[in-house]
Amino acid sequence: MRIVAVVNQKGGVGKTTTAINLGAALGAFEKRVLLVDCDPQGNASRGLAVNATPPLLYEVLRGEATLADCVRPTGFPGLDIVPSNRDLVGVEVEFVGQSGWERRLGDALDPLEGYDLVLLDCPPSLGHLTICALTAADGVLIPLQCEYFALEGIGELLATLKRVRQTLNPELEITGIVLTMFDERTRLSKDVVSEVRRHFGDRVYQSIVPRNIRLAEAPSHGIPVLQYDIKSRGAQAYLGLAREMLPALAAGPKSASASGDAAATEVSALESATKVGDASDRGPDR
Repeated sequence: MRIVAVVNQKGGVGKTTTAINLGAALGAFEKRVLLVDCDPQGNASRGLAVNATPPLLYEVLRGEATLADCVRPTGFPGLDIVPSNRDLVGVEVEFVGQSGWERRLGDALDPLEGYDLVLLDCPPSLGHLTICALTAADGVLIPLQCEYFALEGIGELLATLKRVRQTLNPELEITGIVLTMFDERTRLSKDVVSEVRRHFGDRVYQSIVPRNIRLAEAPSHGIPVLQYDIKSRGAQAYLGLAREMLPALAAGPKSASASGDAAATEVSALESATKVGDASDRGPDR
């Protein structure tokens, strides 16, 4: 079983959209996926029309319930969810001064069986909940929007990943970067794609998620876009992303030594990536 945290401390980059629809796409390929809503906003839970009544992730992290107690079906084959609501924000206060809080989510996931992949939908911050997710995960999926300032803050994120490797989770690696909100009508989107691929190389998935009205509408109906309109460009993009991830799921997590070797490459990529914002200052075509 692989555990992948969907992380970017910027809001509005497509984290929850990616977590929901990638999970559904892998379910369509007959994989068993558990989506854990680690965001107090509870968007993943609402986007799948799951009733967020206790026990939820909050009770799990407080030691009042097991993760298995909280698993709910989504109605989409192969995809289950552990929902959350705004009570989860209490973790940010309650964990202060407590020892071992970073490993609570990982400890809760350890007994879990029957899934090929666990997706951790993280909040738009680098606070306690995100650190818990990074400590529990063996991989990180970074959604990156094809817009101005696309890489603003990614340096901080990669630095956080490096610190988590050094102190909490040496096996943590970057699973990949998925480009989202691509608008083929603008030169800026194309410039961002080119720059990100130049700096991060094969870490960037070939599948690109476009701006798509069906992707925006699906959560209001409480279903993944594959169920809402499988022929839409958004649905096809996530099916393509799922296909790219299938070999990694079959291979399982990399060894700690392999992850350590990757760390040096990521630091180098960080130094280059911080320059992309300047390179993209031209803005979109008018």
